[in-house]
Amino acid sequence: MTSHKTSQTMKPATAAKKLGVYLEATPAQFQEGVVSRDELNALQADPPEWLRDLRRNGPHPRQVAAAKLGISIGGLARAGLTDPLTTEQIDALKAENPEWLTRERAIQAEARKEAARAKETPRP
Repeated sequence: MTSHKTSQTMKPATAAKKLGVYLEATPAQFQEGVVSRDELNALQADPPEWLRDLRRNGPHPRQVAAAKLGISIGGLARAGLTDPLTTEQIDALKAENPEWLTRERAIQAEARKEAARAKETPRP
């Protein structure tokens, strides 16, 4: 009896999340198929032009946009930003530095500080 090694596959949404791109902005061929682990590794090792362009210019998924702004995904939602943002929009927000962004960055910094403190404090 021979064993056939099957390649692990994932849905396009999972692959897009692992690649850090917004699924709806990817090519139709990517959205409609399944992605094998080998294909994902190849995309990460040698990204095609469409992937490099999405990573550079967006639109970016919420977790990427939040990270670029230095805030949480919840902070984006509190600010009413539910749509994907482009790099240009993110840069404009950084330059504008609205009051809500300053507040959310302070909340995020405090949360990081608290997480670091909790990690250092021995548990009883």
